[in-house]
Amino acid sequence: MDSEKILTRDEIKRIIEAVLFAAGHPVTYQKLAEIIGVSEDEISDIVDEYISEYDSSGLVRGIQLLKLGRACQLTTKEVFIDYIKATLGVRDGGNLSKASLETLAIIAYNQPVTRTYVDQVRGVDSAYSVGVLVERELIKVVGQLDVPGRPRLYATTENFLRVFGLSSLEELPPVALPTTTSDT
Repeated sequence: MDSEKILTRDEIKRIIEAVLFAAGHPVTYQKLAEIIGVSEDEISDIVDEYISEYDSSGLVRGIQLLKLGRACQLTTKEVFIDYIKATLGVRDGGNLSKASLETLAIIAYNQPVTRTYVDQVRGVDSAYSVGVLVERELIKVVGQLDVPGRPRLYATTENFLRVFGLSSLEELPPVALPTTTSDT
């Protein structure tokens, strides 16, 4: 790395692509900005520009550049999942149960929350579901409430965004509240 050299946008794009390809996981804009020597906002702008180029290049590609909050990642396109699984010997069976999906939805829409909150909303114990979601890195402990017992606070992770194809939590669909009819 030559910190004295001024890089062009095209050079920065190629560096970002190389780093993301080698990393194999999301890389934060902060980390990219540190290694490249530009601001996080410039990294974000360049990633947006690069995504547009990937989408409009006219080439059908097997990979895509995803924004995941304040991070980005190169990933394969989902349409090729069967070929990837067959090549790598990956078996099915990683789906979440209904209970885990309910728990995840409650956390995603209300984060940060305690397990007790999730239990109250669901009306049942959610310890197992929370454990599964932590193990799969879809949620994580982000702190503790300052009350007796110091219960843990849970929130979604960047992996949650990646798995569900979201750039940020703002892309979650709105919650449809049940309508009530009144006999008045």
